[in-house]
Amino acid sequence: MTREPEARPLRRGWTTGACATAATRAACSALFGLGFPDPVTIRLPRGGTASFALAEKHREPDAASAAVIKDAGDDPDVTHGCLVRATVRRNPRGAGVTFHAGPGVGTVTRPGLTIPPGEPAINPVPRRMMRDTVAEAAAAAGEPADVAITIAIPGGEDLAAKTLNPRLGILGGLSILGTTGIVVPFSCAAWIHSIHRGIDVARAAGLEHVAAATGSTSERAVQALYGLGDLALLDMGDFAGGTLKYLRRHPLPRLSLAGGFAKIAKLAQGHLDLHSARSRLDHAALAAFAAARGAPEPLAAAIEEANTGNQILTLADEARFPLADLVAEAARAVSSDVAGPEVAIEVIVVDRQGRIVGRAPAW
Repeated sequence: MTREPEARPLRRGWTTGACATAATRAACSALFGLGFPDPVTIRLPRGGTASFALAEKHREPDAASAAVIKDAGDDPDVTHGCLVRATVRRNPRGAGVTFHAGPGVGTVTRPGLTIPPGEPAINPVPRRMMRDTVAEAAAAAGEPADVAITIAIPGGEDLAAKTLNPRLGILGGLSILGTTGIVVPFSCAAWIHSIHRGIDVARAAGLEHVAAATGSTSERAVQALYGLGDLALLDMGDFAGGTLKYLRRHPLPRLSLAGGFAKIAKLAQGHLDLHSARSRLDHAALAAFAAARGAPEPLAAAIEEANTGNQILTLADEARFPLADLVAEAARAVSSDVAGPEVAIEVIVVDRQGRIVGRAPAW
């Protein structure tokens, strides 16, 4: 008998914030006359250290730069393999540490994020990490900790088009992210972070109505239904729980939640993570749900035996039974329980062709 190979543990990686900090530490050491440490070691926000090999190092009379290659481990991170470069120059004495966006790093243009408009998109924890590492390097060299840090990610502007940055008003490139310095594979923390920042931006803009969709087809449908601008669109994906729980703490008046039949049916059954690897549509429970609401027995039996959610939707349509509307109503009840009474929620079910086939309105 051939044994199946044991699954290899997923390898963790490093955030862009950790990479930028490592590059900053190496560049600062060189600027202060201590040379380029290679590998360079930094402290992580929650304790421990990490070491990085340098991919670039360059010294000029008034500046120094160093770069590392981002390793995101086994996480499907858009920035995996990117070069993260830090260039440091002396600031006037007493000016402290200032941050600047180089090529490939975005600039914040809208209120509502943790960084104000006009600032480079370098989040608070990476900024603190870089300030701390500058202070350590300066103390070791007996120098004042007054430097200007420019972070660049070559090619970052093109990569940013694959992220939510343009929708959030972060223009010109990527964000420097990370709260722990460590990327946990498939944690999807960056996606949830983007959803939360999208809500923050919508609130700061005074929007009354936003839409959260599981995918591009349902997003286009709800956008066309209401004529919503991009600022009102939350790329929720499978993270219904991450969206609804944040809205409970940071409410908006109206939410249209849209998705395909199978994902909305899973939400109706109480699942808040809609990814196929983390939740399954219970066909037997859905059949019992339909029967309790008047579905004929042959349809209920067919639902239980169906292979896919799309097949179930087709069966219900052929039987002229409003299953999608009923599922939308149940999903709205679940969503409202999670988001709380301050958010009016409607749920919209969209088929694969982008047609609205079920709806539970709330206004």
